[in-house]
Amino acid sequence: MQTTRHACSDKESEARVGKDYAGYSFWLATSGDDLTPRPPLDGSIEVDVAILGAGFSGLWTAYYLLQRQPSLRVALIEAEIAGFGASGRNGGWCSASFPYPLAKLARRHGREGALALVRAMRDTVDEVGRVARAEGLEIDYVKSGTLLLARGDHQLPALQAAFRSAQELGVADDYEWLDARQAAERIRVTNVRAAYFNPHCATIHPGKLVRGLARVVERMGATIYEQTPVTAFEPRQAGVPGSQPRLITTRGDVRAEVVVLCGEAYLSRLPGLRRQLIPVYTQIAITEPLSEAQWAEIGWAGRETVASMRLGVDYLQRTADGRIAFGERGSPYRFGSRISDDDDVYEPARAALERMTLEWFPMLRGVRFTHHWGGPIGMPRDRMPTIDYNRPTGIATARGYTGLGVGTTNLAGRILAALICDDDSPLRRLPIVGHRSPNWEPEPLRWIGTRYVQRTLRKRDEEMERTGVAPRRRSLAERLWQRS
Repeated sequence: MQTTRHACSDKESEARVGKDYAGYSFWLATSGDDLTPRPPLDGSIEVDVAILGAGFSGLWTAYYLLQRQPSLRVALIEAEIAGFGASGRNGGWCSASFPYPLAKLARRHGREGALALVRAMRDTVDEVGRVARAEGLEIDYVKSGTLLLARGDHQLPALQAAFRSAQELGVADDYEWLDARQAAERIRVTNVRAAYFNPHCATIHPGKLVRGLARVVERMGATIYEQTPVTAFEPRQAGVPGSQPRLITTRGDVRAEVVVLCGEAYLSRLPGLRRQLIPVYTQIAITEPLSEAQWAEIGWAGRETVASMRLGVDYLQRTADGRIAFGERGSPYRFGSRISDDDDVYEPARAALERMTLEWFPMLRGVRFTHHWGGPIGMPRDRMPTIDYNRPTGIATARGYTGLGVGTTNLAGRILAALICDDDSPLRRLPIVGHRSPNWEPEPLRWIGTRYVQRTLRKRDEEMERTGVAPRRRSLAERLWQRS
């Protein structure tokens, strides 16, 4: 392997090494791992597989590739540190839920295709726990399931419709419908009218998983180059002898037989992918550890993940150390798909999260919130993830999880490994394989449309919460959201 030196100033190096990565989320701060950046790329190199991104998608892909072919030279190229993006900032749900509505999936790809994806996602929840145990990773894994709540009469129709849809598809045999009293036996939240329990979800500490997985793939032989931003990629050139795909970075090129693009929302910065994804921000607030007396009032002994039927999305977990993590959508979309640290904590969202926590759990009046954080998730135009490998060009990709990536990334990594190694795995026949989403609209239409939907959905939630009545017709924003 030939290496060419690529200079970097001492001032630039010091600025990047001195970044406070623990400040980006509670999960990174409490991962128990040394967040000192690994050495960056120091010149152009050649490997067998080059992976953009050391988050869940990239790390799972490396893990399953090296399981199949331990001799592969695998390099992961990361702009910051492993787990810096959504993998280190999410709500800690390892869920079998899929971002694309299963009823629509069945209409488009057939009932059997939809059911195969449901089974694969459910297996994924168990697979994450299995790998963690096998590799000795303490990730606070508890397969506790999900409680989906109707908080108020206005949320009942949506909850009933979701339960009915799962029944019609034949995937609700082990779901449990709960009336208000039965729901309160699980968790005491204000204004709950009904709930249903889905057992196919686990709570995890995502920081421990992503940082631990990075160490595992290094033990298996992969190399992770951190603080090495990728600025572009090039496919293999047809008809050009010896042509290889490559990642172009600020510190040299990485040539490989296969290039894997796993940067999720950050892929929107790359030429050729700018309109395939938009960055949509989500934010989380987390309380101090609660007392035994407070937990006795709340219940929640099963540590289920919890959400309601709000259009704006909310998601909660009870952490292993006795905190409540409460998340929802965060900063508004920025023109040109801008991603900035300045948007990680959006003051109106931070205040709303603290207010909602106390609305749900009024017995926590006076509780202290120790951490607030946020970050972008990648949303494709049709909300359907893409997992693909184009062998002639040498470009593979996994992207577009729309906030449900903790589980889906593991499935994506197994699919990519099977595609790249040309294994005859049934996972290769799932409907997400080979999918390409339509492009988002060009600016300023993208900004106008996205901000309109975000603003209208929030107002719709506020109206329903104020009146207690679900509108008889969906708004234009809701129809656009369902269509996207």
